[in-house]
Amino acid sequence: MANKISLTNISIVLHRPRYPENIGAAARAMCNMGIERLIVVDPQNCDMTRVCKMATHAALDVVEQMVVAKNLAEALKDFSHVVGTTARLGGQRRVLSTPKRLAEKLFPISQQNLIAILFGPEDRGLTNENIRLCHTLLNIPTAYFSSLNLAQAVMIVCYELFRYSTEKPGEFAPRLASRYELESMYEVLKDILIRISFINPDNPDYFMNNFRQFFSRLPLRAKEVQIIRGICRQINWYGKKRYQDGLNEKGTRVCD
Repeated sequence: MANKISLTNISIVLHRPRYPENIGAAARAMCNMGIERLIVVDPQNCDMTRVCKMATHAALDVVEQMVVAKNLAEALKDFSHVVGTTARLGGQRRVLSTPKRLAEKLFPISQQNLIAILFGPEDRGLTNENIRLCHTLLNIPTAYFSSLNLAQAVMIVCYELFRYSTEKPGEFAPRLASRYELESMYEVLKDILIRISFINPDNPDYFMNNFRQFFSRLPLRAKEVQIIRGICRQINWYGKKRYQDGLNEKGTRVCD
């Protein structure tokens, strides 16, 4: 087993970046720190001339291999662990990590799992809806002004990850459920919890946030997601069976 973080399994994801210069500067920061996979989601301006100008010649390989996705769900579907970055604290943004602690946590996970580090738009960052797709939230501590330039934030995170690409004592981490597998499980779980009146159908996502936070702390393996979905299917089957049995019994009594 490798005794260092696997940078090849880590991707930087920029969600709706506003300025092509920030895309280029982020690509350059990634190149400096040995991270090659860049995904840009629904960019508001992706002028490649301006992107390449800031990336410089050394980071052109990162830009040329850059993936442009239409939406965040599509961009994250293959990742088993998603880290969201946030400058705002409180509310639904409770599970926080610093860049150093994050690198320590991702070290074992990176051996067999694809990891996405997600950055929001420059003007407002990630929304609460975006945050729901994340397993872990990352906050970069600052002295006075909490908002960092996008490329600066990417550099800080990539630097801490790069530090853990040197030899470190490791531990085993199995393949975790992908974002697509988790979202499918949450939909099945939400449906069954509404059916048994466990959560309020008028605002189910509010109550589901508690389950998302709970499962994000574990985190879930692919096999465990299948087990939870299987339990939901069995609950659904049993509920329908009991309902049908009740109808049959009522019909029998009427005939008697």
